[in-house]
Amino acid sequence: MDALLGPFEGPVGEAMRYATQGGKRLRAFLALECAALFDVPRDCALRAAVAIEALHAYSLIHDDLPCMDDDDLRRGQPTVHRRWDEATAILAGDALQTFAFEVLADPATHPDGSVRADLVLTLARAAGGAGMVAGQARDIAAETADAPLSLDRITALQRLKTGRLLEWPCRAGAILGGADPEPLTEYAARLGLAFQIADDLLDVEGDPARMGKAARKDARAGKATFVSHLGVEGARARATELVGAAQASLLPFGDRADSLVRVARYVVNRDN
Repeated sequence: MDALLGPFEGPVGEAMRYATQGGKRLRAFLALECAALFDVPRDCALRAAVAIEALHAYSLIHDDLPCMDDDDLRRGQPTVHRRWDEATAILAGDALQTFAFEVLADPATHPDGSVRADLVLTLARAAGGAGMVAGQARDIAAETADAPLSLDRITALQRLKTGRLLEWPCRAGAILGGADPEPLTEYAARLGLAFQIADDLLDVEGDPARMGKAARKDARAGKATFVSHLGVEGARARATELVGAAQASLLPFGDRADSLVRVARYVVNRDN
């Protein structure tokens, strides 16, 4: 990532590199492991991994802004707009978003232009107004709604806001390998919901020092979550059920998918 971000200079370039440090790199891991199922060359898979991490970093920068979630900490460090200023944060996020598509469109990602075009198209759909952005818009609207969201609406919101950017790296691995992406997309959709439920549980039970960000924000804001609807034990049971279903989606791949099976377990057992 740092090598590819090297040409970007000044405060915006520094902020771009700062925003991509640390984190779980779960999306990058999914891109690499799903591509490996189809024997995609590592260098090609790494470029898809870089693209999704850059786009994810952009989404976090913007999500932390005062006009969105107004957070001061991310990954245990000051958020980009706190470390620099709001204008630099917005520009760094914008630059990381376009950088993601630049990486995918480069012939180094795949020699076949139609494969590169498919990667760009699917990431645009996952991240844009019918994907992650739509989920964020629904989340913001819910803060001032007359009534809390129902469980079905929370599920639909999180499939967009969190799920689409977890589904894309799995889809990308199959696209790079010339394979049908649907079985892995099904795995990722279930994993994405389990991931969000685990996030909701961490907001209730987690240690802010371990998480690197504030906790108990949802309850203070009166926000409807999986935990507020299902309770702690019910939410944990639902996450475990989703992980089992995600793992079952991998059965056609046999032992080659062991790492993806293990990461599904990690999603519900993590502490940050």
